[in-house]
Amino acid sequence: MLKQRVFTAVIMAAVFLGLLLYLSPMWFSLVIMLLVMVAGWEWGSLIKIGSKSGRAVYLGLLFAFLMASSYILGLYSTFDFELGQQISLGAVGLWAVIFLWIQGYPSSAILWSSKPVLGLLGLLLLVATWVAVAAILQAEFGRWLLLLAIVIVVLADVGGYIAGSLFGKHKLAPIVSPGKTWEGFAGGFFLQLLLIAGLIWLLPNVDIKSLFILIIPVALYSVLGDLFESMIKRHSGVKDSSQLLPGHGGVLDRIDGMMAGMPLFALLLTQISSF
Repeated sequence: MLKQRVFTAVIMAAVFLGLLLYLSPMWFSLVIMLLVMVAGWEWGSLIKIGSKSGRAVYLGLLFAFLMASSYILGLYSTFDFELGQQISLGAVGLWAVIFLWIQGYPSSAILWSSKPVLGLLGLLLLVATWVAVAAILQAEFGRWLLLLAIVIVVLADVGGYIAGSLFGKHKLAPIVSPGKTWEGFAGGFFLQLLLIAGLIWLLPNVDIKSLFILIIPVALYSVLGDLFESMIKRHSGVKDSSQLLPGHGGVLDRIDGMMAGMPLFALLLTQISSF
């Protein structure tokens, strides 16, 4: 299983880097839109949209929202970065509400577990994730900033997995996700410190305060995304969002942390000093 997981991760990383480096921000954003559509299909499965026609309607709504967002933001002309920030701010606020739901689970399920609410949540969160990615790409050094954002989320996940497997004893959220531990949380945080140290070494003139402001909150928020998907899967009685990615589950299983972390990363870009 571990070998399969690593092999799939290497393939995904190679494809992602190739697309990121060789496609324009507009075309890369459109490719990511396809990935979001796959995640939307999986979300439809998680919230028990049983019929293919029902899920097709849901995907149609998601596609319409994505296309409308791309035109409103000016993806094909002059990108409205300020609007992208405002949408990201709304998403960050929504994730703060979701944090309260996670804390209150299972009692909180009465607020969010109905199919219409979960369907709307999926649309809002997936579109906001895409908007955040598009906005980050439009910033100065956008490709490298997006890569940094993804590395932050990946390190939080990898650190949590390794440290949790080796040392995990104290449950982080036993009702929502019994497999996650405080030791894993600390492991993810430790890798963020190593990332900051590595960036300081590679970029001697980088503003250290800006690195901490950008990296640490995004890493913490990515854990929130992971816990949210775990809560939805637990409530739905499924283990993975799909089996599309061998060793990893589905697309949602890989981007759950990014769904929470990307909007915050996009929002924080205007709050930090220049790198």
